[in-house]
Amino acid sequence: MLNTNFIDRKQELKSLSSVLNKKTASLIIVKGRRRIGKSRLINEFASKHKFIKFSGLAPQTGVDATAERNRFAQSLTQQLDIPFISTDDWGTLFSQLAAKTTQGRIIILFDEISWMAHDDPLFLSKLQYAWENEFQRNPKLILILCGSVSSWINKNILNSTGFFGRVSLTLTLDEMPLLSCNEYMLSLGYKQSAFEKLNILNITGGVPWYIEQINPTVSFLENIKRLCFMKDGLLVTEFNRIFHDLFEVRRHKILAQILQALVSGPKDAQEIATTIEYGAGGVLAEYLTDLETSGYIHRDYTWALQSAVTSKLSRYRLKDNYIRFYLKYIEPKRRQIERQQFQLINISALPGFQATMGLQFENLILNNRALIFEILGIPSETVIQDNTFFQKKTNRIPGCQIDYLIQTTFHTLYICEIKFSAQAVTPIIISEVKEKIKRIKIPKGFTCIPVLIVANGVTDEVIDNGYFFKIINLAELI
Repeated sequence: MLNTNFIDRKQELKSLSSVLNKKTASLIIVKGRRRIGKSRLINEFASKHKFIKFSGLAPQTGVDATAERNRFAQSLTQQLDIPFISTDDWGTLFSQLAAKTTQGRIIILFDEISWMAHDDPLFLSKLQYAWENEFQRNPKLILILCGSVSSWINKNILNSTGFFGRVSLTLTLDEMPLLSCNEYMLSLGYKQSAFEKLNILNITGGVPWYIEQINPTVSFLENIKRLCFMKDGLLVTEFNRIFHDLFEVRRHKILAQILQALVSGPKDAQEIATTIEYGAGGVLAEYLTDLETSGYIHRDYTWALQSAVTSKLSRYRLKDNYIRFYLKYIEPKRRQIERQQFQLINISALPGFQATMGLQFENLILNNRALIFEILGIPSETVIQDNTFFQKKTNRIPGCQIDYLIQTTFHTLYICEIKFSAQAVTPIIISEVKEKIKRIKIPKGFTCIPVLIVANGVTDEVIDNGYFFKIINLAELI
């Protein structure tokens, strides 16, 4: 079901295209989670130029430095029509490639660079030498180093003295925005209701490859049953595949435990350490940084409303909608899934399913903040803080949490309540939001503006009440 249309990524393409105006060779870094569309973006960028692509072999038993070099040599032979080179020296292979790319506009891609460098400590130093002394002789050459292990790229390339000052452009590819996801689904032929689309995006997030797996001729529930609740379903096996391909085996257990600890809700580092019974020191911080850099979790800081200064208080949340749904709802049911016990069951009627989708929807909104700014007419340059807001309980101040709070330079606080429901939201939501605002310690001179974000509309009573400054019904946008 691969779609040939290229949707969105206009800003990323613009950034890549700007490099074409340079008078010297360019080294580009492209990183982002698996399935996010990095290779597809680069293919689109390179479509009008000579393009040479090399891909690393995924880590598995038997794949060592020799296997990686042989794969690279085979690609050289296939794409540049030169004899196969058997060598234990990456420098020899890089020199052969450089010798065949000395003139004209040429784009070279090293895809999954961390896999390619696997098991050879000299790989990067040989690449740096080849870049400095051979590849740069062609002023129109562009070398793109691409990978899904963002933490590896940061540590070994972006923060390496060997590559310091040599990288022309770094792109971190994130999920597609909500409206682009809708455009993509339409291009795939999906014509179900807006609410069904939102249900799908609650699980896939803005990850293109996941969206591509949707069968446009059947309903959301049929799609999710096939992908998430059938033996060997693509999204049943995807989680283990991500961990196998991206993280070292010795780290799998702790990383999975951290993610599992966040399924029930955001936690600070100490709460995570307590939950997984692990020391709250530097090693845990490194694991958290790796998961954050890879795009699977996000560190949310609260802030002081009076000064807008970011607080030291922070909590980690599962940012990735697929990972969140897998751990919350698929993983606990793996045994039943293996036994094919969900074939004749209405998935939406399962215990906790609707509550889970509500949490997924909140996450989807937090990953599409620019859309909310646009709808509310808030210039992004006036936003000084925006995030989930949490106020810790003290002897004098009640605790509270706001789904999404936007603070602007005009002392305005947009209090955004997020609700996901198949039915229209009723007036009870008004009293709930009033109670939340009542609990916030609002500085003098600040104005609170209540906003309601829903998936399938509100009742006439909610509209007639006029309490909310804006009711954003996403079903009307897709």
